[in-house]
Amino acid sequence: MAALLALVTGCGSGTGEPAGGATSSTSTASRPTSRQAKDTNITAEPGERFTLAVGQNASTREYWYLVDPEPDSSVLVSRGQVYASDAGDAAAAGAGGRLTFTFEAKGKGTTRFTLLHCTFTTCQGNTSTVPPATTGPSTTPTTGATTPSQTPERVTYTVTVN
Repeated sequence: MAALLALVTGCGSGTGEPAGGATSSTSTASRPTSRQAKDTNITAEPGERFTLAVGQNASTREYWYLVDPEPDSSVLVSRGQVYASDAGDAAAAGAGGRLTFTFEAKGKGTTRFTLLHCTFTTCQGNTSTVPPATTGPSTTPTTGATTPSQTPERVTYTVTVN
């Protein structure tokens, strides 16, 4: 969880809100509410849209994915994801950015979904849009000590729609 917190530090919503966004309960379908990625228990109203922003850097093979278990579609629907570079419109080698996932609350109930965080040491066979075939430890050789690779971080969110 500490790695997740480090990733979202300084990765605001791009709307002038603090890093991780606001936690306002005001909802409109046209402007999603930004939630802090560290808050894994979320309450929403039917029709409310919210976002979760996480740090991502393709140059270091660091990616996030929505993986199983995906949310129950009668309760919550994914409305896609958007990447924004920290360098703005100008391409900058090595620049990171933030990946923002958008969700919409559909009907009353509780559901869970999982975001998978891959780095070059935890996943292999993945790209920016294709998650790894397996989420076990990477078999990528390491230099120096023969320390086993770590498993990728999985962050599971519980959403209750009232």
